[in-house]
Amino acid sequence: MRALTLAANGTLVRTERPDPQLTGPDDVRVRVVQTGICGTDRGVLTGKFPAETGVVMGHEAVGLVDQVGSASRLAPGDRVVINPTLYCSACPQCAAARFNHCVNKAGTEVGLDRDGSFADYIVLPERFVHRLPDGMTWDRAVVVEPLACVLNNLDAASIVPGERVTVLGAGPIGLVTAMAALHLGSGVVLVETDPFRRELATKILHDLPASTPLTVTDPDAAVSAPRARTVIDTVGSLLDTALRLVDTAGTVVIMGFDDRARVTVEPLDILRRGLRVVGAGDYNAPSFPRALALAKHLPLERIVTHRVPLDEHERALELIGVGGHGYRGAKVVIVSNDEQ
Repeated sequence: MRALTLAANGTLVRTERPDPQLTGPDDVRVRVVQTGICGTDRGVLTGKFPAETGVVMGHEAVGLVDQVGSASRLAPGDRVVINPTLYCSACPQCAAARFNHCVNKAGTEVGLDRDGSFADYIVLPERFVHRLPDGMTWDRAVVVEPLACVLNNLDAASIVPGERVTVLGAGPIGLVTAMAALHLGSGVVLVETDPFRRELATKILHDLPASTPLTVTDPDAAVSAPRARTVIDTVGSLLDTALRLVDTAGTVVIMGFDDRARVTVEPLDILRRGLRVVGAGDYNAPSFPRALALAKHLPLERIVTHRVPLDEHERALELIGVGGHGYRGAKVVIVSNDEQ
């Protein structure tokens, strides 16, 4: 099969791999239709996040069931979405239903140290493969996994409907965060430094059926505006900005992944203002079916601005600003299967 793997120099290269095989009775092989390029993928390719050399990257995948093990309840031809946050079910964290903090993560991080979905096929145990609702488009379904991440962070923030949420970063995850928060009844201020992304965010979000206000702005204007009860850093390197924008007794959620980010904070300021700084981590397993159910009501497909064939992956990376190029899209997906 075709696959995009991480080279030793940190680039993504087109290779050929043997088709993955079923090894357990509950295994499912999925013929990948398309995979969204995640901010984590971009972070790996720009040196902000680690991954294993030689791994097939990609994890935000949808596709068609191709083969199933003897114990699987899925069937060839089923339309499915992948939950790439694996867990063992046996460790103390899993026993406490904290599957996102499973201690046996080594070798299970799909697209990072376990082969992912920038490929023609992927094999996973059935519990990580979810059948799509009838009528859900591929472009909406491919954003379900980012939506699960968003719900996990909104849960961590304990947002209150009607109160304002400031979202830092108008990339795909920031857009989904804004969309979900509006749907749940929160006013949203979406803060972005890049003028192109601000304009694109305004187009994507402008006519959502929400009862609360949406503002898309730049950091300077955000600093002079009233502080928000909740600030979510979808970039992962803006904790200092988030602390300036959050109101007394408010909550800052660190959502984005950036292994190189370093920020100096004043503990006394956090103490005096009664702030919470939360790291939610990966989403817990129950968040995924919740996201799949919520996706029926959100126009997530608006986030998808480009669909690029797997064999033209370099163009896809240019669209997300890898290699010195500026952003030219929101969610860019790698299309593995044109026979959808």
